[in-house]
Amino acid sequence: MVNQGIVLGHVISSKGIEVDKAKIDLIASMPSPTSVKEVRSFLGHAGFYRRFIQDFSKIARPMCNLLAKDMDFVFDQDCENAFNALKKMLTIAPIIIPPDWSLPFELMCDASDYAVGAVLGQRVDKKPHAIYYASRTLNDAQLNYSTTEKELLAVIFALEKFRSYLITNKDFVSCFVILPNTYDKAWI
Repeated sequence: MVNQGIVLGHVISSKGIEVDKAKIDLIASMPSPTSVKEVRSFLGHAGFYRRFIQDFSKIARPMCNLLAKDMDFVFDQDCENAFNALKKMLTIAPIIIPPDWSLPFELMCDASDYAVGAVLGQRVDKKPHAIYYASRTLNDAQLNYSTTEKELLAVIFALEKFRSYLITNKDFVSCFVILPNTYDKAWI
């Protein structure tokens, strides 16, 4: 019987699913991008493992801004910080577990000024375990939303992103929404 195997750049074992260290070593050794093409290449490689990185879109935002049409290429300190943060997070990426369809899912959501994110997880022996991380940046209209609207957008994003997991689980879905202290409960 095989104890572990590499499938599409992921190491699958009895512990769970993790990134292929050989692929990550290649990404970690990449020098800082010097052109839009190199930024696109790095984000493509790193983006393949985005399900392992909490707030991937939020972290990658400075580099993604360089991909905008008619944007001058200036790889500033924010881009360098994002580049190094993504490389570091890939080298310490967690082992994510496959879903246990007999357990309820937990959905944790959050929003910042320019991104929303969510974590799909389950508790195994009373310990939380991540199954999938997801995030995305907000569009121009969504940037104008109030904090409450952004938090609710994060919930909608999470429910849409993880719909296929949630509708196939017959048990109640525990939904934990991380909200700031200033949250207006009357809005709901």
